[in-house]
Amino acid sequence: MYEVLCCIDEDGDSVGAQVEAITSLPNAAEGVRVTVLHVFGENVEGASVTQVGSVRRTIEGLEAAGIEASAAEASGDPAASILPNPTDLDTPAYRRAQQNRIAAAIVETAGELGVDALTIGGRKRRPSGKALFGSVAQSVILSAPCPVIVAGEVD
Repeated sequence: MYEVLCCIDEDGDSVGAQVEAITSLPNAAEGVRVTVLHVFGENVEGASVTQVGSVRRTIEGLEAAGIEASAAEASGDPAASILPNPTDLDTPAYRRAQQNRIAAAIVETAGELGVDALTIGGRKRRPSGKALFGSVAQSVILSAPCPVIVAGEVD
């Protein structure tokens, strides 16, 4: 069985592209099993991964194609460990730290599950945007323990 970790954000802009990439894998319906991962940044309300609409849409799309799918969650909130002042939560430094923690959680989960590949959504960004805010996809690509399929909307 080919194990895939499908990383979905809350917006879910790349759900369709990621589902399409997975369903186009060879022998997908019979030989692929997917864990859909959502990494919570700030989960103040204590939501469950199954309450995230983009996760539900991803699982529904995969199951409609005959692919076995389950949900998993991780935490990417760095606030408690690096920012003692709650007013620091809306700063570029906090957003960068959160993106780094989200990328680390994805890589850690891929390693723990021993997946054969992972998918992640990608979006076009200007170089200045990547330099200032970082890129979860870029960090995952550079440190993942397995091949990474980047799927997203292309302009």
